[in-house]
Amino acid sequence: MFTVYGLNGRIFSGRLEGLRELSAVQSVARVRAVEAVTRRGDDAASGVILAGPAPDTTLAALGGAEPAPRAAIAAYTQAQALTVDGGAERRVLSWVEQLMSLELHTVPLASTVAQGLAILSQARVGQAPVVNEQGRLVGLLLRADLLPGPANFQDAQAWSEWLAAPVSAVMWSPVPAARPDTPIREVAQALLELRLPGLPVVDDRGDMLGFLSRTDILRALTREAPLNLWS
Repeated sequence: MFTVYGLNGRIFSGRLEGLRELSAVQSVARVRAVEAVTRRGDDAASGVILAGPAPDTTLAALGGAEPAPRAAIAAYTQAQALTVDGGAERRVLSWVEQLMSLELHTVPLASTVAQGLAILSQARVGQAPVVNEQGRLVGLLLRADLLPGPANFQDAQAWSEWLAAPVSAVMWSPVPAARPDTPIREVAQALLELRLPGLPVVDDRGDMLGFLSRTDILRALTREAPLNLWS
């Protein structure tokens, strides 16, 4: 099961087939694919790219997400305990909750680009969910969208304005999210089709539970072989 969140809340909930047909998400993916090659110009639109989508000590004060519920943590810990080398038979890997990272690094919607980049850098991650004051998912901030800087990257004034801009001007929104019981294979397909480095994991209310990245999947592929354990 996938959900899609934007600044106005949840706009979709359903299977991968429905996600593929959602025009808003597909438009974001297409624009991001173009920007990866051509980078934005001086005439790029400001604000959240809808037709087209970092923790410090002040995160809680800025409105970061609440910690993951105990039930989700317990379920994940129990699943992890089944994969001790030389111990019990390796588990079959089927669901997002078996691989997702519970170490959440979120970027408050009120952050500037400079603050968002600092959060990503301090957490040593390439992406982080953007959350509103209620801790609900509204977007995804990618390091790849920040490091190239402004179009005129040699202009000091352009850099100053770029770093002072809100993360809402550069984040990916609307953004897809997975449920803990979403099949891993479906998430992998979504990541490939939408050119995303990972997906936030949320519960039925939209509260953040974790994050599943391409790295999490690749790491499991090397540690949990053989491949026939992937259902």
